[in-house]
Amino acid sequence: MHGSSDVGHLVDRHPSVTPERLIAQLVPPPTFADVSFDTYRPDPGEPSQAAAVQTCRQFTEQAVARRAGKKKMFGKREVLPGVGVYLDGGFGVGKTHLLASSYYAVGESSDYKRAFATFGELTQLAGVFGFMECIDLLSDYVLLCIDEFELDDPGNTTLISRLLSALVERGVSVAATSNTLPEQLGEGRFAAQDFLREINTLASMFTTVRIEGPDYRHRDLPPAPEPPGDDEVARWASEVDGATLDDFDALCAHLATMHPSRYLTLIEGISEVFITGVHPIDDQNVALRLVSLTDRLYDAGIPVIASGAKLDTIFSEEMLAGGFRKKYLRATSRLLALTAAGQAGRTIT
Repeated sequence: MHGSSDVGHLVDRHPSVTPERLIAQLVPPPTFADVSFDTYRPDPGEPSQAAAVQTCRQFTEQAVARRAGKKKMFGKREVLPGVGVYLDGGFGVGKTHLLASSYYAVGESSDYKRAFATFGELTQLAGVFGFMECIDLLSDYVLLCIDEFELDDPGNTTLISRLLSALVERGVSVAATSNTLPEQLGEGRFAAQDFLREINTLASMFTTVRIEGPDYRHRDLPPAPEPPGDDEVARWASEVDGATLDDFDALCAHLATMHPSRYLTLIEGISEVFITGVHPIDDQNVALRLVSLTDRLYDAGIPVIASGAKLDTIFSEEMLAGGFRKKYLRATSRLLALTAAGQAGRTIT
């Protein structure tokens, strides 16, 4: 790409998000724009993966049938309550791929509306529109997909559980994946019970699908690469159109000035992100904001190049031992994948 010495900075961007934009964002991320059940490659050594594809296929057929309803006398139709599927498993086993495939399997037409949101986007939606308005907004949808249902915030979990109960009654089917609670992190298998307990009013409608297997991002992933120097990062940034260059601490401070729902707009139109002075973080709030930004960058497929500490050392051992372990490990995995993409073809001098 042609370069420009006048490199932009994420810290100079101050995005706002309209309600209309929030609705328009309720689609699978760009990384999963072209997926389907047919493009999911089950690991032959993990039969649960092929079984999960079948269950999700059946679920989407049921979702459409329930929205269509059953015929009553005089030809009117009565909408049936929605159904639910919960995909339980570690990260990198393809849960989001299957979730997005379910979204696409329910074909979009005037009769078949569907939405795909992270748990955070859904709580943001309820905050912007209000609880009842949010129900009205989504009540004629066939399917609501929720990626990374968060069980670590009781208030939000209760809110979304109530929202889902109301939507299911109105014929909306729900597919979800989730993160696990702190106590079960070593095991992971108990995520399903936690999820069902938290949404106990809905538990009976959810079919739980356990997907086993190693993180596919780690199947061939080398250890974190040696970071380039600050000057090298700045030089590379100046050679790429649409790139941004930011100091790590300044960027972290900037992220604190806005709700994570704006991070998608923050990185809109950016080709590559360059960061200098990366170092380990010990503040949980800073770390969680960085996780949110990483998810947005990963979803958009935007490469990252960073100087300073290696990217697999950002989250301290103490933090990895805490309640958000799964989020931090997922973010590290994604950062390494984005860095591998960024450093491909570049030589550190």
